[in-house]
Amino acid sequence: MNTSRLGALTAAVLLTDAAAHLYWLTGRTWPAHDVRSLSLAVLNAEVPFTPRVLVPLAVVLTTGAVAVLACSRGRGGLPARLITGAVAAGTLVRAAAGLVWILGIGADTATPFFWLNLVLYTPLCVGMAAAAGLIAIRRPARAARPPRTPRPAAPLSQAPGRPGRP
Repeated sequence: MNTSRLGALTAAVLLTDAAAHLYWLTGRTWPAHDVRSLSLAVLNAEVPFTPRVLVPLAVVLTTGAVAVLACSRGRGGLPARLITGAVAAGTLVRAAAGLVWILGIGADTATPFFWLNLVLYTPLCVGMAAAAGLIAIRRPARAARPPRTPRPAAPLSQAPGRPGRP
């Protein structure tokens, strides 16, 4: 299994989410027309999009992306594996909540959030939970090294530190 590709894809999704949070930090609300609509479409609740909320989320998402990418390549050691496991657990919890909302519990089927959750948020979280989980539990491979080419043995007369023999 090529976990480096899974890691790159998972990290890309996390970094895209972090970039969206940083974009919203500027005060812009795309793809919604105002903060209230954005909050309801993304979170199904009215939450302020302030630096106090957005900056920590962007930092956590970026940290998760770096850890998943490192772990998928057999680097980062135990910290990367633990953070990757946390990404798997967090996205699994979000996927489970998404399934509840898909069943119509706590989400109105007429809202943009319901449809975004159905076709985007929950499927992404299911895939990311599976990918991060596989990466976190996989036995870390050693970093690939180029093969060593053996050097030919020097003749005794040319061995370092030995005078030449006739």
